[in-house]
Amino acid sequence: MLDNLTTRLSGVIKTLRGQARLTESNIQDALREVRMALLEADVALPVVKELIEAVRKKALGQEVLDSLTPGQAFIGVVHQELARLMGEHNAALDLAAVPPVVILMAGLQGAGKTTTTGKLAKWLLDTMKKKVLLVSCDVYRPAAIEQLKTIAGQLGVAFFESDNSQKPLDIAKHALDYGRRHYFDVLIVDTAGRLAVDEAMMREIAELHAGLNPVETLFVVDAMQGQDAVNTAKAFSETLPLTGVILTKLDGDARGGAALSVRHVTGKPIKFVGVGEKLSGFEVFHPERMASRILGMGDVLSLIEEASRGVDQEEAKKLAQKVKSGKGFDLEDFKTQMQQMKKMGGMNALMDKLPAQFSQAAQGAQMDDKVISRIEGIINSMTKLERAKPEILKASRKRRIAAGAGVSVQEVNRLLAQFEQTQKMMKMVSKGGMAKMLRGMKGMLPGMR
Repeated sequence: MLDNLTTRLSGVIKTLRGQARLTESNIQDALREVRMALLEADVALPVVKELIEAVRKKALGQEVLDSLTPGQAFIGVVHQELARLMGEHNAALDLAAVPPVVILMAGLQGAGKTTTTGKLAKWLLDTMKKKVLLVSCDVYRPAAIEQLKTIAGQLGVAFFESDNSQKPLDIAKHALDYGRRHYFDVLIVDTAGRLAVDEAMMREIAELHAGLNPVETLFVVDAMQGQDAVNTAKAFSETLPLTGVILTKLDGDARGGAALSVRHVTGKPIKFVGVGEKLSGFEVFHPERMASRILGMGDVLSLIEEASRGVDQEEAKKLAQKVKSGKGFDLEDFKTQMQQMKKMGGMNALMDKLPAQFSQAAQGAQMDDKVISRIEGIINSMTKLERAKPEILKASRKRRIAAGAGVSVQEVNRLLAQFEQTQKMMKMVSKGGMAKMLRGMKGMLPGMR
């Protein structure tokens, strides 16, 4: 996510590192690099001009404290202005209305609107504990209604039945009436998308808006579209009274210019971002945290929040007591940790939120769901005794385990080596050797070289 921009901006900080103080000359050079980085990231030109001018004014008047280097002072100004550009603070959903609160989803076809509708429903269910009803008013795209129905089934949320012969406004009104009668907290309405902005589409969604009077009208936009995403968002904001934007596929865009441009162009806050295909890949958008990620500082706060949601607290407590008592960390515990990591989106999702220097150390990690599933498969092919005492695993046992898991003996050996490193780290923790543990952290992360 935003890799190119992060790399370029990290280079700017390095060039300022050897300077004694911030001067008009070195600020000018740094700003030239920032401008190029932003343009390469597909940030809209008016946005680049405004940001550069704001940074120049603030950086020239910046008093560099003894505790700061010029590079740190400059990057502090850039961070402040990037956050301001994206909205400064998170704009929360407005759910303070007579239920069911209506959320209208708008956007072009292919932006991931239907999947995002499901992701939002899951977020409302898990985070806000809301009773959610989903309905699809997309009577044009084949299987659009079935797609949302399938997603609702996966989430265990209610779905209002409709079919292609009905008019979108009739479907929406019947769903709203059903929602009122069955005491739903939130009704999320998925609308039809088109391949481009057209008059018929705008007229239809304007009618839906007038008929439903939604509390939230969210525009779903594909971050990978770059400038096109910004132009589309502008067209929608001129037709509909949008209340916010959801950026999808942000993990697939190394440039990320849409994230910086869309707030400035539409005047509407980015409320959420979607990452990955999984329904759990949905995050509240925090401008100041996103600015930190862009500048290579990571987003540890979001990581902590995600961990608190994804980690089984009881399991974590049991493991902590086990390690503390000196009973040891076995392969069953190792498998549990892998499963917890999978809930959090795997190693790649975790690394994306760590500061650049930590994530670079783990660039060799290929810790996706497939790798975690392979580790689980190998451990599941072992007996209870083998999991508790991996030291008894000799050649014949390893061949049996490899055959059972459908992998090579080398992969079994690799897993055992990774487990051994992790076990050492756990022993260090139990003995209070935190400094030693941090030095060995690289070996502790499975999948890393």
